[in-house]
Amino acid sequence: MKDKLKKLKENFQKDFVKISDLENLNNLEINYLGRKAGQLTNILRGLKDLSVEEKKEVGQLANQIKNEIIEKIEEAKNNFSGQSMVGEIDVTLPGIPVACGHLHLVTQAIREITDIFEGIGFGVRRYPEVEWDYYAFEALNMPPDHPARDEWETFFIDNKPVGPKGQRVLTPHTSSGQVREMEKGKLPIRMMNISKCYRRQIDVSHAPMFHQFEGLLIDENVTIAHLKGTLDFFAKQFFGPERKARIRPFHFKFTEPSFEVDISCGLCGGKGCKMCKAGWLELGGAGMVHPNVLKAGGLDPKKYSGFAFGWGVERTYMMKAGLSIPDIRMLYQNDLRFLNQF
Repeated sequence: MKDKLKKLKENFQKDFVKISDLENLNNLEINYLGRKAGQLTNILRGLKDLSVEEKKEVGQLANQIKNEIIEKIEEAKNNFSGQSMVGEIDVTLPGIPVACGHLHLVTQAIREITDIFEGIGFGVRRYPEVEWDYYAFEALNMPPDHPARDEWETFFIDNKPVGPKGQRVLTPHTSSGQVREMEKGKLPIRMMNISKCYRRQIDVSHAPMFHQFEGLLIDENVTIAHLKGTLDFFAKQFFGPERKARIRPFHFKFTEPSFEVDISCGLCGGKGCKMCKAGWLELGGAGMVHPNVLKAGGLDPKKYSGFAFGWGVERTYMMKAGLSIPDIRMLYQNDLRFLNQF
């Protein structure tokens, strides 16, 4: 068997010097090292008939020859790397199309929402994603024992206060920008804040990281009629005239009176499904800015009034006509089969 291995090595060297292109080199590799019918494989099948000492000696020689062959083939492949496997290139053939990307679905939603509100005078603002407890809760009239300030609801960065404004948190809602905007002292306020938010929630309609858009209008003599008109305008522009929107009395610490805004489900047409449960999907909250929040922003609640609303971008876009997205988490799974549809 040693003689067969030495003969194989000699034959390989003779065949190797005749190679002139990458295609022949690949055929040579298969001929000598192929797993099923390669010459080296065929020789090694006879190892079972040898003694233990002979197997060890022949195996070492076979490995040495195999490594030498592999080294020569790899070196030759590098030399032939600029060659085509199928011969010369036909420059008259159509080229390979360059992949064309597009904006992520959430970015498209943010731009569309922004355009609608900018059209009625709302200016876009951005506030920190890492926020102080003061702006996220205290300034919004939330007491220390409010459920939203529990560590099972909010991502706290600090275990205890680290400054006059308390602990740092990953902002749980864009409402934290309300008092920041009031502190600027520029009235009237027509602010649209779109940003990432973080909460300890995850299911078909919630994600631990999501986007919210926050609307805030403060001026003299602002009423619920202005709020309702603004929400109706957005619903007609964004969802279309065939969809239905409603407001329900609710309770939020930073608005009084408060409402929740719902839109009829676009998946089931309002009949009830896995996404909406009862035909309606909650988009977010709204209401008239609480007097205590106005005071925290340095404004006189006897002179000024205003409304605010905060909705999830993803949840809002999932209810848009023509879309059938059954799970909010699909937006962030990076599955091109899904993303390429938009």
